[in-house]
Amino acid sequence: MSQILVTGGAGFIGSHLVDELIKNNKITVLDNLSSGKLEFIKRHLENPNFEFHKVDLLKDEIGKYFKGADEVWHLAANPDVRIDDINIHFEQNILATKNVLEAMRKSDVKKIIFTSTSTVYGEAISEDHLKPTPETHLTVPISLYGAAKLGAEALIVACCQTFDFQSWIFRLANIIGSKSTHGVIHDFTDKLRTNPSELEILGDGNQKKSYLLVDDCIDAMLLAREKSGDKINIFNIGNEDWVSVKRIAEILCEETKLKPKFRFTGGNRGWKGDVPLMLLDISKIKKLGQKPKYGSEQAVRRVIKDIVKDVWHSAR
Repeated sequence: MSQILVTGGAGFIGSHLVDELIKNNKITVLDNLSSGKLEFIKRHLENPNFEFHKVDLLKDEIGKYFKGADEVWHLAANPDVRIDDINIHFEQNILATKNVLEAMRKSDVKKIIFTSTSTVYGEAISEDHLKPTPETHLTVPISLYGAAKLGAEALIVACCQTFDFQSWIFRLANIIGSKSTHGVIHDFTDKLRTNPSELEILGDGNQKKSYLLVDDCIDAMLLAREKSGDKINIFNIGNEDWVSVKRIAEILCEETKLKPKFRFTGGNRGWKGDVPLMLLDISKIKKLGQKPKYGSEQAVRRVIKDIVKDVWHSAR
């Protein structure tokens, strides 16, 4: 039974990951609960193979938690792509990652698994060039979030060369599912619950992106961790199709039986740094045997159905 440390393990993706890892491993979760929630991991608190520590990777002494760990899953980060504060992204993505890597070095932990983002590629595709983006594509982020994640990737790769670490870096598409606390579905739901007669849609609604259920994401990461053994392993994780922002709004209206007026803010992107078109090439992870169970629109509808059933009706 391996000893695994998970930073950000009380967050959306992190808590789903912990649900799987705890089945065959001893788990230690570090989380400052800034975006994660204790209720997401509450079911494990009495498990003798589980430990939770409310810890800030930037301010607290974290080295003691790394001693004896076989590997680190580093998911702690600022999850909001739209924040335009360079200090937040630098501290919570780059500096926090540096602190994790330094704690690993001092405790002689050699393996790190890191959740990065598709935004490291920037505007890799356009309407005139719709070829999915492979892992080998040039990384030119256009958002502070993407830049910070790419900086964290660079630190990890450098530590692999300098300190003989081994890494798995996952560039994620839009991951959706239960426990999610941000993103377009969450945004639309909040807006419609506040004002069911009108729905503001950032941009022109034609932004198209890949959406993947969190269960498929976890399956892909665990498969890659098991079957790829290079010093540096980089994988795209997403879906093979996309869905538009406007279509997501339409699906939500279909499931809630609401007919709001759509109000578009205009432009081809929702905010500065937003990537209007995103579709990842996932052929590398597929070669290991992974294939999403649901397409992007199917995944979106499944998540919306759950929200309508579990949250929407009870709140109205």
